[in-house]
Amino acid sequence: MLWKTLVFKTRSTCLFHRRSLKWLFGGNEQESYASVVDGLKRVYRTKLLPLEETYLFHDFHSPKLNDADFESKPLILFMGQYSTGKTTLIKHLLGCEFPGMRIGPEPTTDRFIAIMHDDKEGVIPGNALVVDPKKQFRPLSKFGNAFLNRFQCSTVNSSVLRTISIVDTPGILSGEKQRVDRGYDFTGVLAWFAERVDRIILLFDAHKLDISDEFRRSIEALHGHDDKIRIVLNKSDMVDHQQLMRVYGALMWSLGKILKMPEVARVYIGSFWDQQLRNDLNRRLFEDEEQDLFRDIQSLPRNAALRKLNDLIKRARLAKAHAYIISSLHQEMPMLFGKDSKKTELISNLDQIYSQLENKYLISPGDFPELKKMQEQLMRQDFARFSSLKPHLLEAVDRMLANDIARLMAMIPHEALTTDSFVKGGAFEAVGSKVGPFGYKRGEGVDAGAGDLEWIVGKKRAEYDAIFKMLNPVEGKVMRTGGSIGHTVLL
Repeated sequence: MLWKTLVFKTRSTCLFHRRSLKWLFGGNEQESYASVVDGLKRVYRTKLLPLEETYLFHDFHSPKLNDADFESKPLILFMGQYSTGKTTLIKHLLGCEFPGMRIGPEPTTDRFIAIMHDDKEGVIPGNALVVDPKKQFRPLSKFGNAFLNRFQCSTVNSSVLRTISIVDTPGILSGEKQRVDRGYDFTGVLAWFAERVDRIILLFDAHKLDISDEFRRSIEALHGHDDKIRIVLNKSDMVDHQQLMRVYGALMWSLGKILKMPEVARVYIGSFWDQQLRNDLNRRLFEDEEQDLFRDIQSLPRNAALRKLNDLIKRARLAKAHAYIISSLHQEMPMLFGKDSKKTELISNLDQIYSQLENKYLISPGDFPELKKMQEQLMRQDFARFSSLKPHLLEAVDRMLANDIARLMAMIPHEALTTDSFVKGGAFEAVGSKVGPFGYKRGEGVDAGAGDLEWIVGKKRAEYDAIFKMLNPVEGKVMRTGGSIGHTVLL
């Protein structure tokens, strides 16, 4: 028994020292991941989450990520003022109606509706939805009952929803009364969704172009997610070509004052519903724009893993900058007296702290949180909870960005080839399809005249019949003679 005890203790000691050395030097052992999503979950839990929890990241910026956040289907958020065609466009995409859908010229959609796939149609109330561990909506419980009473999930048996999910939003109103009477942080909810969705569709009405104050605040809440935004100028068939040009110019001028990005936003022009065009003059333009928008949405499942990877990288860079800020504030605080006055001084001079950290740790200015928002949140925090700088946590995140993320990036092309990830069904069946008399580019080019009752050259038959008779045909055939004029005519 004695020798068995000694062997056990020796093995335990060696195992302890090996784990200690692995923690100390970073552990160069390569981990294997079953998929990109599996790898993202593991690197987040083991390397990024400890840094977030140590420096109270979740109290300042974004709640903790759950497995459902990584495993969820691509999510599309539709935003716009009332009666711009959000719900109608969703119905057109799905090819069917969904529970809770209301369409009309007045403000009809009065709640956030998550439209997801299920074999049976139904409605899941908001309070039940946020306690479901299989859904990614659990953090929304922080917005309270006023919001949860205006939040639901509509389940539809649609083939489109097998690969994507959709969120319909209330029509954004104009006026201060509507903003105050909502009873919940509307822009805060939009910001939460913006961080997690794959695409944000902003809809504008071509014959009722207006950007209210609340819509402006809602667009500003999307800051930091400009790459996800697509703009749709809907109901463009209700104006003629000259008016459409002026409306487009007015829209771009208005957005230029709101969207704080140097790049040009992608704008889709058309009439996005299943009815015929009211003004057929720009039919070809509208069809091309609709095809481009649908292709963009159709590609989302293929790029879902890359989007999750990109969002995790952005979150990691923000978490690092946040850790440096919190540790710097902790270091500057006095031990005993004058804590309140020092706290006020540090918050007012936060821009100087940003500059010092930027130079000391070579942090990009874009990685820092928004100054004004950070100052407001710091006023509500107890600085005694802040921690000092822990280099090993930051080094773990650096290794994650340098090694693990690179390996996961290399796995993405292989996964894209092995999975069938295109959106199918609904309006997407017509993407690039020439099936039917109204198919895309039907009747153009070599397809001209297809489906017509008469031969396509019938309209010019009289002209060529006259030329044929000039050739003096014999029994319906043209006979060539030496130096024939018929040869000249045919040429």
